[in-house]
Amino acid sequence: MFDIGFSELLVIGVVALIVIGPERLPKVARTLGHLLGRAQRYVSDVKSDINREMQLDELKKLQSQVAESARAIESGVRQEYEAARSAVEVPAAAAAGEIAEAAQVAATVPVTASVPVAEAVTLGATGGNKGSA
Repeated sequence: MFDIGFSELLVIGVVALIVIGPERLPKVARTLGHLLGRAQRYVSDVKSDINREMQLDELKKLQSQVAESARAIESGVRQEYEAARSAVEVPAAAAAGEIAEAAQVAATVPVTASVPVAEAVTLGATGGNKGSA
């Protein structure tokens, strides 16, 4: 802070001894030490407050970046989900329609003991003409 060497401190001490006097010099030195300690603590507190504010600003920036990336990931996952859902729903609906048709055909074809169920469905789908091609 101040560039004061030992010789300069010695000169200040001698002048203080002459001006203040030997009786009051220890009390003044003690008071001066307390004031200097308070000043150092005050400077240290201000520095720590500034550092804390800087860290808080950095944390806020980091929080906003993390929130933004989370939103981006969420939207990407939603898009992928919707794409996969649409890719599965269309074939599933078609398969459900085919199953419903097969069930209707199977309901109209009489099932006998000699004709397996799978063949009966095939017979119903082709109109009952097994031999015609």
